[in-house]
Amino acid sequence: MNRYANRYSAGKVLAKELDPYRNRLDIIVLALPRGGVPVAFEIAKTLSLALDIFIVRKLGVSGHEELAMGAIAIGNITVFNQDIIQNLAISKQAINEAINRESKELQRREFIYRGKRPFPTLTEKTIILVDDGIATGATLRAAITALRQLKVLKIIVAVPVAEKTTCRKITTLVDKLICPIQSENFYAVGQYYDDFSQTTDEEVCSLLKLSRCF
Repeated sequence: MNRYANRYSAGKVLAKELDPYRNRLDIIVLALPRGGVPVAFEIAKTLSLALDIFIVRKLGVSGHEELAMGAIAIGNITVFNQDIIQNLAISKQAINEAINRESKELQRREFIYRGKRPFPTLTEKTIILVDDGIATGATLRAAITALRQLKVLKIIVAVPVAEKTTCRKITTLVDKLICPIQSENFYAVGQYYDDFSQTTDEEVCSLLKLSRCF
């Protein structure tokens, strides 16, 4: 396999590899919105696992927003990609502006997706952390750092595709990494999907609502 039809089909592929975790009450599937939610939904549905979201925002470089100079996560966690910051000589002002901008978006999404529902208790839980792919890994590293501070028991990262070098780095940070496509000729996550149309807020909310019926 070298590509997926869409995020849902990618989730079904990952669910097969995660089958040993089926029906476990001590496991929570956490999706990184928005693109990770359809992938995680299929995993949680197939394996009868709890599904929730873990909101992380990438700090994009001005004018090249797909290039991450870092990321922020709930709990005031910030992770920087120092190589990019140094190579592009990004100023502290530009970094702070990005943090302020993305903090507002993080809070907006938390309100839209979660509403008044409390954040789940993650202490001593095994987490299956899901996204639709990994490019620089900054977003995922922020999520992993935040989850470690919440004293989870184990972190299993499940992603459909990732750049091979980034994969090796992420492996050292978690208890297990499942990634069927690890590419050396990586350009963007979307190149490994036939349909990589943007996941909307409405779709995220709908899937989270459906997941409560599992």
